[in-house]
Amino acid sequence: MRLAELSERSGVSTATIKYYLREGLLQPGRRVSATQAEYDDEHVRRLRLVRALIQLGKVPVARAREVIAAAEDDSLDHHRRLGAATWALAHGPEPAEGDPEADAAGRTVDALLEHVGWQHDESRSAVSPAYRTLVAAVAALRRLGYPCGVAHLLPYARLAAQLAVTDLDLIEEQPTEAGQIEAAVALTVLYEPVLLSLRRLAHAEESARRFTAVDEA
Repeated sequence: MRLAELSERSGVSTATIKYYLREGLLQPGRRVSATQAEYDDEHVRRLRLVRALIQLGKVPVARAREVIAAAEDDSLDHHRRLGAATWALAHGPEPAEGDPEADAAGRTVDALLEHVGWQHDESRSAVSPAYRTLVAAVAALRRLGYPCGVAHLLPYARLAAQLAVTDLDLIEEQPTEAGQIEAAVALTVLYEPVLLSLRRLAHAEESARRFTAVDEA
Protein backbone atom coordinates (compact mmCIF):
# COMPACT_ATOMS: atom_id res chain seq x y z
CA MET A 1 0.00 0.00 0.00
CA ARG A 2 1.07 3.60 -0.50
CA LEU A 3 1.36 6.21 2.25
CA ALA A 4 -2.18 7.52 1.79
CA GLU A 5 -3.67 4.04 2.20
CA LEU A 6 -1.46 3.34 5.20
CA SER A 7 -2.82 6.55 6.76
CA GLU A 8 -6.41 5.55 6.02
CA ARG A 9 -6.03 2.01 7.41
CA SER A 10 -4.13 3.04 10.53
CA GLY A 11 -6.07 6.21 11.35
CA VAL A 12 -2.78 8.14 11.59
CA SER A 13 -2.30 11.24 9.44
CA THR A 14 0.33 11.19 6.70
CA ALA A 15 2.19 14.05 8.39
CA THR A 16 2.38 12.06 11.64
CA ILE A 17 3.50 8.93 9.79
CA LYS A 18 6.32 10.91 8.17
CA TYR A 19 7.30 12.21 11.61
CA TYR A 20 7.37 8.67 13.01
CA LEU A 21 9.54 7.59 10.07
CA ARG A 22 12.01 10.42 10.72
CA GLU A 23 12.16 9.55 14.43
CA GLY A 24 12.77 5.88 13.77
CA LEU A 25 9.51 4.78 15.36
CA LEU A 26 8.28 3.25 12.12
CA GLN A 27 10.38 1.06 9.85
CA PRO A 28 10.90 2.45 6.30
CA GLY A 29 8.75 1.15 3.49
CA ARG A 30 10.04 -0.62 0.39
CA ARG A 31 11.27 1.94 -2.11
CA VAL A 32 9.54 1.79 -5.49
CA SER A 33 10.92 5.10 -6.78
CA ALA A 34 13.01 8.02 -5.59
CA THR A 35 9.96 9.63 -3.97
CA GLN A 36 7.59 6.75 -3.20
CA ALA A 37 7.57 3.68 -0.98
CA GLU A 38 5.20 0.78 -0.33
CA TYR A 39 4.00 -0.34 3.09
CA ASP A 40 2.37 -3.52 4.38
CA ASP A 41 0.40 -4.91 7.31
CA GLU A 42 3.50 -4.84 9.55
CA HIS A 43 3.54 -1.07 9.21
CA VAL A 44 -0.13 -0.91 10.19
CA ARG A 45 0.55 -2.97 13.33
CA ARG A 46 3.60 -0.89 14.24
CA LEU A 47 1.61 2.32 13.84
CA ARG A 48 -1.06 1.01 16.20
CA LEU A 49 1.60 0.26 18.82
CA VAL A 50 3.22 3.68 18.39
CA ARG A 51 -0.16 5.40 18.65
CA ALA A 52 -1.03 3.38 21.77
CA LEU A 53 2.24 4.41 23.41
CA ILE A 54 2.35 8.08 22.41
CA GLN A 55 -1.28 9.13 22.04
CA LEU A 56 -2.92 6.92 24.66
CA GLY A 57 -0.05 6.23 27.05
CA LYS A 58 1.50 9.73 26.78
CA VAL A 59 4.96 8.16 26.43
CA PRO A 60 7.67 10.56 25.15
CA VAL A 61 8.99 9.82 21.67
CA ALA A 62 12.49 8.91 22.87
CA ARG A 63 11.08 6.49 25.43
CA ALA A 64 8.65 5.04 22.88
CA ARG A 65 11.59 4.30 20.59
CA GLU A 66 13.29 2.34 23.40
CA VAL A 67 10.10 0.46 24.21
CA ILE A 68 9.56 -0.57 20.60
CA ALA A 69 13.15 -1.77 20.38
CA ALA A 70 12.66 -3.90 23.50
CA ALA A 71 9.25 -5.14 22.33
CA GLU A 72 10.83 -6.40 19.11
CA ASP A 73 14.00 -7.79 20.72
CA ASP A 74 13.94 -11.50 19.95
CA SER A 75 16.55 -12.14 22.67
CA LEU A 76 13.93 -11.27 25.32
CA ASP A 77 11.11 -13.62 26.24
CA HIS A 78 7.53 -12.53 25.61
CA HIS A 79 6.95 -11.71 29.30
CA ARG A 80 9.80 -9.18 29.32
CA ARG A 81 8.72 -7.70 25.99
CA LEU A 82 5.21 -7.13 27.34
CA GLY A 83 6.72 -5.67 30.51
CA ALA A 84 8.91 -3.23 28.58
CA ALA A 85 5.82 -1.83 26.87
CA THR A 86 3.61 -1.48 29.95
CA TRP A 87 6.37 -0.17 32.23
CA ALA A 88 6.81 2.77 29.88
CA LEU A 89 3.30 4.05 30.54
CA ALA A 90 2.60 6.97 32.86
CA HIS A 91 2.42 6.05 36.52
CA GLY A 92 1.68 7.87 39.75
CA PRO A 93 3.96 9.82 42.11
CA GLU A 94 7.33 8.51 43.24
CA PRO A 95 8.16 7.77 46.88
CA ALA A 96 10.29 10.49 48.46
CA GLU A 97 13.95 9.64 48.99
CA GLY A 98 14.86 9.20 52.64
CA ASP A 99 11.25 9.55 53.81
CA PRO A 100 10.64 7.37 56.90
CA GLU A 101 7.01 6.87 55.87
CA ALA A 102 8.10 5.70 52.43
CA ASP A 103 10.57 3.27 54.02
CA ALA A 104 7.83 1.88 56.25
CA ALA A 105 5.44 1.72 53.29
CA GLY A 106 8.05 -0.24 51.34
CA ARG A 107 8.22 -2.81 54.11
CA THR A 108 4.42 -3.10 54.11
CA VAL A 109 4.31 -3.56 50.34
CA ASP A 110 7.05 -6.20 50.47
CA ALA A 111 5.16 -8.07 53.19
CA LEU A 112 1.96 -7.88 51.13
CA LEU A 113 3.62 -9.26 48.00
CA GLU A 114 5.20 -12.05 50.00
CA HIS A 115 1.82 -12.87 51.58
CA VAL A 116 0.07 -13.24 48.23
CA GLY A 117 2.98 -15.24 46.84
CA TRP A 118 3.85 -12.94 43.97
CA GLN A 119 7.34 -13.43 42.52
CA HIS A 120 8.56 -10.01 43.57
CA ASP A 121 12.28 -9.49 43.02
CA GLU A 122 13.49 -6.82 45.48
CA SER A 123 16.49 -6.09 43.28
CA ARG A 124 14.06 -4.84 40.58
CA SER A 125 12.04 -2.58 42.91
CA ALA A 126 14.03 0.50 41.95
CA VAL A 127 13.05 0.10 38.29
CA SER A 128 9.46 -1.07 38.69
CA PRO A 129 7.14 1.93 38.22
CA ALA A 130 4.11 0.09 39.62
CA TYR A 131 6.02 -0.94 42.75
CA ARG A 132 7.25 2.62 43.38
CA THR A 133 3.78 4.07 42.82
CA LEU A 134 2.29 1.57 45.27
CA VAL A 135 4.90 2.48 47.89
CA ALA A 136 4.18 6.19 47.41
CA ALA A 137 0.43 5.59 47.75
CA VAL A 138 0.82 3.56 50.95
CA ALA A 139 3.17 6.21 52.35
CA ALA A 140 0.51 8.88 51.71
CA LEU A 141 -2.10 6.76 53.48
CA ARG A 142 0.24 6.37 56.46
CA ARG A 143 0.85 10.11 56.70
CA LEU A 144 -2.89 10.82 56.78
CA GLY A 145 -3.57 8.10 59.33
CA TYR A 146 -5.72 5.88 57.12
CA PRO A 147 -5.59 2.08 57.44
CA CYS A 148 -3.05 0.59 55.04
CA GLY A 149 -1.58 -2.49 56.67
CA VAL A 150 -1.20 -5.81 54.93
CA ALA A 151 -4.64 -6.94 56.11
CA HIS A 152 -6.24 -3.81 54.61
CA LEU A 153 -4.39 -4.11 51.30
CA LEU A 154 -4.84 -7.85 50.91
CA PRO A 155 -8.40 -7.75 49.45
CA TYR A 156 -7.22 -5.31 46.78
CA ALA A 157 -4.28 -7.52 45.89
CA ARG A 158 -6.56 -10.54 45.54
CA LEU A 159 -8.95 -8.64 43.29
CA ALA A 160 -5.98 -7.42 41.23
CA ALA A 161 -4.84 -11.01 40.76
CA GLN A 162 -8.26 -11.94 39.40
CA LEU A 163 -8.22 -8.92 37.08
CA ALA A 164 -4.79 -9.90 35.80
CA VAL A 165 -6.20 -13.22 34.61
CA THR A 166 -8.99 -11.40 32.76
CA ASP A 167 -6.54 -8.91 31.23
CA LEU A 168 -4.12 -11.56 30.02
CA ASP A 169 -7.00 -13.58 28.58
CA LEU A 170 -7.98 -10.52 26.52
CA ILE A 171 -4.39 -9.94 25.44
CA GLU A 172 -3.97 -13.57 24.38
CA GLU A 173 -6.93 -13.24 22.03
CA GLN A 174 -4.57 -11.35 19.74
CA PRO A 175 -3.10 -13.87 17.27
CA THR A 176 0.44 -12.45 17.11
CA GLU A 177 3.02 -11.44 19.72
CA ALA A 178 3.18 -7.94 18.19
CA GLY A 179 -0.60 -7.66 18.52
CA GLN A 180 -0.42 -8.79 22.13
CA ILE A 181 2.17 -6.14 22.97
CA GLU A 182 -0.02 -3.48 21.36
CA ALA A 183 -3.06 -4.78 23.25
CA ALA A 184 -1.17 -4.78 26.56
CA VAL A 185 -0.47 -1.07 26.15
CA ALA A 186 -3.90 -0.10 24.83
CA LEU A 187 -5.89 -2.17 27.33
CA THR A 188 -3.82 -0.92 30.25
CA VAL A 189 -4.52 2.68 29.29
CA LEU A 190 -8.16 2.27 28.26
CA TYR A 191 -9.35 -0.14 30.94
CA GLU A 192 -7.98 1.73 33.95
CA PRO A 193 -10.68 4.45 33.61
CA VAL A 194 -13.24 1.64 33.23
CA LEU A 195 -12.08 0.09 36.50
CA LEU A 196 -12.12 3.43 38.32
CA SER A 197 -15.62 4.25 37.06
CA LEU A 198 -16.99 0.82 37.98
CA ARG A 199 -15.47 1.13 41.46
CA ARG A 200 -17.17 4.47 42.02
CA LEU A 201 -20.50 3.20 40.73
CA ALA A 202 -20.18 0.21 43.03
CA HIS A 203 -19.47 2.56 45.95
CA ALA A 204 -22.68 4.46 45.19
CA GLU A 205 -24.69 1.23 45.10
CA GLU A 206 -23.20 -0.08 48.33
CA SER A 207 -23.64 3.29 50.06
CA ALA A 208 -27.30 3.37 49.05
CA ARG A 209 -27.79 -0.20 50.28
CA ARG A 210 -26.20 0.52 53.66
CA PHE A 211 -27.33 4.02 54.47
CA THR A 212 -30.54 4.91 52.60
CA ALA A 213 -32.74 2.66 54.72
CA VAL A 214 -31.12 3.98 57.89
CA ASP A 215 -31.71 7.61 56.88
CA GLU A 216 -35.32 6.92 55.93
CA ALA A 217 -35.93 5.14 59.23
